[in-house]
Amino acid sequence: MAEKKLRVLLVTQYFWPENMRINDMVRYFSEKGHEVTVLTGLPNYPEGEVFDSYRKEPERFQSYHGAEIVRVPLVPRGNRKIGLVLNYLSFFISASTIGAYKLRGRKYDAIFMNAVSPIMAAIPAIVLGRLKRTPVFVWVLDLWPESLSFVGVVKSPRLLAMVGKMVSWIYNRTDYLLVQSRAFLEDVKKYCTKPIPADRLVYFPSWAEDNFSSTEQVQSNLIQNQPGVFTIVYAGNLGETQGFPAILDAAESLSGEVAVRWIIVGDGRMGEWIAEQVAARGLKDVHLLGRHPLEAMPALFAEADALLVSLKANEIIAKTIPGKVQTYLASGRPVLGAVDGEAAKVINESGAGLACPSGDAAALSRIVRSMASMTSEQREAMGRAGRQYYEDHFARDKLMVTLESLMRKATLRKKEVS
Repeated sequence: MAEKKLRVLLVTQYFWPENMRINDMVRYFSEKGHEVTVLTGLPNYPEGEVFDSYRKEPERFQSYHGAEIVRVPLVPRGNRKIGLVLNYLSFFISASTIGAYKLRGRKYDAIFMNAVSPIMAAIPAIVLGRLKRTPVFVWVLDLWPESLSFVGVVKSPRLLAMVGKMVSWIYNRTDYLLVQSRAFLEDVKKYCTKPIPADRLVYFPSWAEDNFSSTEQVQSNLIQNQPGVFTIVYAGNLGETQGFPAILDAAESLSGEVAVRWIIVGDGRMGEWIAEQVAARGLKDVHLLGRHPLEAMPALFAEADALLVSLKANEIIAKTIPGKVQTYLASGRPVLGAVDGEAAKVINESGAGLACPSGDAAALSRIVRSMASMTSEQREAMGRAGRQYYEDHFARDKLMVTLESLMRKATLRKKEVS
């Protein structure tokens, strides 16, 4: 007998046409025949302005692979801190009020919240869960309030304590807490003033976008193949968290010693500083390509001898597994990691590459030398090991089956209680 299809409401501030992993989850659930509704805002990430394509033809963005999209107004991020604050506030207020009104009368089996920062974006899911008497799943992708302290946004102990109380309020009203890293478990528990059953606090890691699971080989138009030159590719955000000072120091120390080129793809707050440093130091081996669509990355990665992930040294960051780790593993290419904690553990356990401490330029130089001196066969073996580890631990379909099972259990539990 076929299992009953689920009615799922996904609450997320960021969604297609913004490039987010959560898009893959919606596509999976829709293709499995579940009834999916997405409550989200107006697409404006990362540029900070509502996408021109959406402004011109908003009707094109009312559904995604069969899932209905319900959008609420918000203040675009802009490029100033006040704009970012207003963006966060406007979404959770708008989704909790206008969103609740737009979804009035609808019933769901589960509400899933994609809790990227800020954590208060989970409030609309809590509100809707209470209104509709529906189990709420919050996927914790960042640790709050610790992350606020780390990035320096909030320094006042009193204010951090207030944010901590808000986090407790959210966690205590969530039916299932899913965490992207095992190292999050204890941190999340300490904000649960009410005991949370073990089966409702679940390790649920990220997966790689579908683009990186294809075996089809396509030539990249971003870089040319250079035989005899060790090619390192970094793709992603260019921010303070990514530890670029150590990357540039390593590139400078290896210049003229090892035939290596550093391909950096992406943009972010540190982008201008990085470009200035590359020019000032005369780093001819460092190539800044700017931001390119996700669809161009698999072909670029295939041209790489190694894929680089780097993070700033910090005990909070060390507990996270950046999403690019799963993406790199799925790509089947060797990984160089200037990372601590959970991310380093994955690289070492998988045999996918070499890791060194965050922020240690000398150590990064050493592992680059080491990998550059390997044979292509040795590096290919690393790539295969990483791909197998990805299939065993992070494959999207396996994770989605787990999530489906949790949602069905929650539905049965709700029926038993009522």
